Amino acid sequence: MTLSTLGHFINGTPVADTARTQPVYNPATGQVVRNVALASRQTVEGAIAAAAAAFPAWRDTPPLKRARIMFRFKELLEQNASRISALITEEHGKVLDDALGEFQRGVEVVEYACGAPEFLKGEHAKNVGPAIDSWSEFQPLGVVAGITPFNFPAMVPMWMYPMAIVCGNTFVLKPSERDPSPQHLIAHLFKEAGLPDGVFNVVNGDKEAVDTLLTDPRVQAVSFVGSTPIAEYIYATGTKHGKRIQALGGAKNHAIVMPDADIDNAVSALMGAAYGSCGERCMAISVAVAVGDEVGDQLVAKLKERLASLKVGPGTAPGIDMGPLISKPHFEKVRGYVDLGVEEGADLVVDGRGLTVPGHEEGYFLGGCLFDKVQPSMRIYKEEIFGPVLCVLRVKSQEEAMALIDAHEYGNGTCIFTRDGEAARYFTDNIRVGMVGVNVALPVPVAVHSFGGWKRSLFGDLYAYGPDSVRFYTRRKTITQRWPSGGVRDKAQFAFPS
Repeated sequence: MTLSTLGHFINGTPVADTARTQPVYNPATGQVVRNVALASRQTVEGAIAAAAAAFPAWRDTPPLKRARIMFRFKELLEQNASRISALITEEHGKVLDDALGEFQRGVEVVEYACGAPEFLKGEHAKNVGPAIDSWSEFQPLGVVAGITPFNFPAMVPMWMYPMAIVCGNTFVLKPSERDPSPQHLIAHLFKEAGLPDGVFNVVNGDKEAVDTLLTDPRVQAVSFVGSTPIAEYIYATGTKHGKRIQALGGAKNHAIVMPDADIDNAVSALMGAAYGSCGERCMAISVAVAVGDEVGDQLVAKLKERLASLKVGPGTAPGIDMGPLISKPHFEKVRGYVDLGVEEGADLVVDGRGLTVPGHEEGYFLGGCLFDKVQPSMRIYKEEIFGPVLCVLRVKSQEEAMALIDAHEYGNGTCIFTRDGEAARYFTDNIRVGMVGVNVALPVPVAVHSFGGWKRSLFGDLYAYGPDSVRFYTRRKTITQRWPSGGVRDKAQFAFPS
């Protein structure tokens, strides 16, 4: 069977550029489902040129007309939800329900973008001085780009381009080459919604494509989501070349379980937060901090019991809780961390290594793993594993638990399980983390807010989507205007105006 090759989408048209390709796998079977073209520098420059050519007309398109295209785009997305979710599951491996949930959270950002006539209307002040009016406008930057990860192939790109485009910019997206098909379909839907050619372009590729976007002077800003080392590289390289950069990095998210917590509810929340999407989430809970040995014993016992019934298999099968990891190299990396944790002396309570899914023996399946009595000095605690591995630490107080979180290099998300309002309020007020939950394990902000972490989880000043995205994808321009009246001529004034 001859496999198809997924190319690029530039200036409203599919573009091949298949000189370099790589396989795209179904992680549930380990089989190649298609190939993806890796763009050359020339192809990426062609996408940038198309975006640059489309910018003047799109910039001058009224926000209301841009919003109407977004409304049609949202309708087409919803009509094609099952097709897009199926592609996510085929190439990423997550279960269909999770794929649909990811997709729906992305559509929420498109829905927020439909409010452009409101959030782009600017500010006006009359008579700030004698016959002087002043106002601020939010003007688009020009050509902007997005570089997105494999773990949310539909949602994370939709954090970026809907807001960038509705603000009047044109966009070049470089999705993950591991699961590129959802965005290729979505690009065609955007065109069908009435988006002019060149406003949204998709190039598949590797570091050559990334570096072209980071260094081309026509690209004004770059948004990125991925690991911290790459986020730091994106930030350093992009800012060196004069670009506005928003680079979201890695995470090591802690959940504190207090002595007064509802343990059963906490365990249910931790199961979903630690093992949902096979732990391949930047908001996944990978560390549970039990306050007191009694809480630790209860927590570990109940997690062990629940893990025994965790259903692992292909994401298309009914009733499955967790699918495979994205690729064989990533599977081996995560399994290597489990081996390391045993070597470091942590107590491996549940061992997911060696799991076999009948009929899918070549798939990249790893069962849920649970470590107890993990120490802060261990690498399995310090480093982002990005897999179905939960580490349990034990401390004596809330203050000690918070000190652990504050000392960690990452500050993306965290939560506390408690019935005590005072403890919760102290936690939310003082913890040095960007997104905080109280009895909510995955405190992912909805589209009307913004998403981002602290410390080495974010490089740049502004969060993704929501109000921060308007600020990121526009420049404020302030105009001060006076029309002298009555033929009166002003004398020269040499003092600073006041």
